[in-house]
Amino acid sequence: MEFNDIQKLMTGFEKSSTRELKIDDQDFHLYLSKNENSVVSPAEQGTTAKPGAVSTEAPAEKQASSVSIKAPLVGTVYLQPKPNKPAYVKTGDHVHKGDVVCVIEAMKMLTEVKSDHDGIIESVNVENGDLVEFDQPLFTITEG
Repeated sequence: MEFNDIQKLMTGFEKSSTRELKIDDQDFHLYLSKNENSVVSPAEQGTTAKPGAVSTEAPAEKQASSVSIKAPLVGTVYLQPKPNKPAYVKTGDHVHKGDVVCVIEAMKMLTEVKSDHDGIIESVNVENGDLVEFDQPLFTITEG
């Protein structure tokens, strides 16, 4: 399959009511899922949860909450653009919503992982070159 065909397939899947799609064709394998494994508290029901982020905020306290940036797919994570370049982000860095924090390589394709929140990188939970699973926490961010 060509890259453009895969993009069209993903766009169509995203717009459909289908929850999972699996394609196996000789050497080509594709698995798409809209299922989320996050736990939603009764107070959060009725609000739309963003994929890749689970809030751990205490409801009675007004302090900075921590959220995770999670892997959107299975693959090899790269924390820096090239081997001799500095990391996209490191602990203590301030990130804005939409900033690239790492890339994941799957099937020779690189996917940018972007922050869904503004905040400070509290921890980097993976190492450069690690194989990551879908929905695995990559970074912990303190919102603010």
